Amino acid sequence: MTQAFVLGAGLGTRLRPLTDQLPKPLIPVCHQPLISHAFEHLRRAGAREFIVNTHHLAGAYTKAFPESQHKGLPITFRHEPVLLDTAGGIANIADLIRGESFVVYNGDILTDLPLAPLWEHHQASGNLVTLALRSEGPGQHIARDSGTGRLTDIRNLLGTGQHGTHQFTGIYAVHPAFLKHLTPGKIESVIPIFLSLIQSGTPIGSVVVDEGSWWDLGDRTQYLEAHRAIFSEGDTFPAYAPEARTSWNPVHPDAHVHPSATLRGFNLISQQAQVGQNAALEDCLLWPGARVAPGAVLRRCIVRSGMEANGELANTDV
Repeated sequence: MTQAFVLGAGLGTRLRPLTDQLPKPLIPVCHQPLISHAFEHLRRAGAREFIVNTHHLAGAYTKAFPESQHKGLPITFRHEPVLLDTAGGIANIADLIRGESFVVYNGDILTDLPLAPLWEHHQASGNLVTLALRSEGPGQHIARDSGTGRLTDIRNLLGTGQHGTHQFTGIYAVHPAFLKHLTPGKIESVIPIFLSLIQSGTPIGSVVVDEGSWWDLGDRTQYLEAHRAIFSEGDTFPAYAPEARTSWNPVHPDAHVHPSATLRGFNLISQQAQVGQNAALEDCLLWPGARVAPGAVLRRCIVRSGMEANGELANTDV
């Protein structure tokens, strides 16, 4: 794999008010923007160039990646003044695709599932598109032929009676011929296009990859749960970079936590974050520059950059 297209243009409505400050792919995860984990996952699998579409708070990407690169690999940002959805977003970057298969990677997922099985199956199968699936998950909407891996329906939208047995991970490999089925400038999802191709007999395939961890960080519950799992004893995330685990201290070295403060459960306290005297935190996330006032008591709270949490709060985004 040479090129990867990371979807970064979504509105992140389920994560508001967090996404009033940052696009969802830039929310901090283990002291890094979420999308940085996607870049590193793809880089370790062989990708050498990234494309990201932007829409909501697009300028935040320039601030996060002022040199438009990740570890020396170029990032091309393609802005969408009108949000084009997944198929429209792919059509909008068609001129950047170099005539070979590429990977599409949703910008709101966090995973370390191995990418090699997806790529190898896609290259060997002749599929126009190959989806990475998991056997379990909250949205088992994909129906497939267990022998060939080809999709047979999605959410029974073709009326086959198959509501689905597998979770789509948000990662798929795409042959450049797929671009011929897209309409430049049209706002549309890939799902109707996949369904039309399935009906026509065009091979839309899949491979089941159950190894590793996978989270859809579309809501605050999963956002918190991912951090709890990552920092739990014995967790192995990310499998593609085991050396990273030793550097992911829940309390960043540049954060300041008053010695009298109490930390219970898991807490991620990011760069330049401050926790005041006699404050108490349980299962909380503090973004860079966040503040917790002296004496504040927080449980399952998320405090954004530049904001201060006061008093007693639970399940609150500040």
